[in-house]
Amino acid sequence: MPNQNWLTKLLTRIPLLREMRQTRDEVRQLLAEIRMERTARAVQFFDFQLNDHPRYGDPRRLYVHAFQVNSQNGEDGMIREIFRRIGTTDRVFVEVGIGDGRENNTAFLLSQNWTGFWIDGNEKFLKKVRDRKDLPAGTLKLRAAYVSRENITGLFSEMGVPREFDLLSLDIDQNTYYAWQGLAGYHPRVVVIEYNAALPPDLDWKVRYEPEKVCDGTINSGASLKALENLGRQFGYCLVGCDIIGVNAFFVRSDLVANYFVEPFTAENHHEPVRTTLLHRRNGHVAFLDRP
Repeated sequence: MPNQNWLTKLLTRIPLLREMRQTRDEVRQLLAEIRMERTARAVQFFDFQLNDHPRYGDPRRLYVHAFQVNSQNGEDGMIREIFRRIGTTDRVFVEVGIGDGRENNTAFLLSQNWTGFWIDGNEKFLKKVRDRKDLPAGTLKLRAAYVSRENITGLFSEMGVPREFDLLSLDIDQNTYYAWQGLAGYHPRVVVIEYNAALPPDLDWKVRYEPEKVCDGTINSGASLKALENLGRQFGYCLVGCDIIGVNAFFVRSDLVANYFVEPFTAENHHEPVRTTLLHRRNGHVAFLDRP
């Protein structure tokens, strides 16, 4: 009898369970259609409308050359274009804040025979990178550490980062500005650095410095593009562009800019506002590319 009661209750609930499952499937389908529509609009904007805009039609604007392989946005193409213009030297990169290593600003360079240094605060992510079978010894040096203004120079020195190299990428959210500030003794040829695009281009603002604090997901983090422009100028760099989503700014050392980029090299000229609604990955699941 107890078994019969249990079975009877189950049978009475089957229609409800069926309806719940059907509702779940309908919600999933709706979300998939929303994602497809969002991607279609982004592709329409990027591929068919952007180049006709008077601001972005100038071929010296970096975003004209954007494309995405391993980067979050179009940084892969923009970095490639910068070095097409100014050339490379040692083909060495340093990236601070790599995520799991598959989606960042330098993973694509590994497939083009660059070498480099990766630093991230999460040891679990670095373990995934160490499992790669296609990276010969010495190709990529890894370090798990939380970076601050006070320790970044020491970390670079311990890892053997040269004083001058081709590319530095900084993305540690809260204290990115201060990490760059701590690197006065290093002179990479190109710097890619995250900025706070929610702030107006003429405002020099940076978050109050607390070395141990991490980003809480609000806009009270990082630094404005104007603050980074001014810091870069102190170090001898020119602001030459930003990605269209409003995440990364690109700086080239002043002795290398020539007439390759759009002047003036100011936040007012190169600022891109927050456009995270256009964020999408068009090439499927991100993965490491084999190193030749």
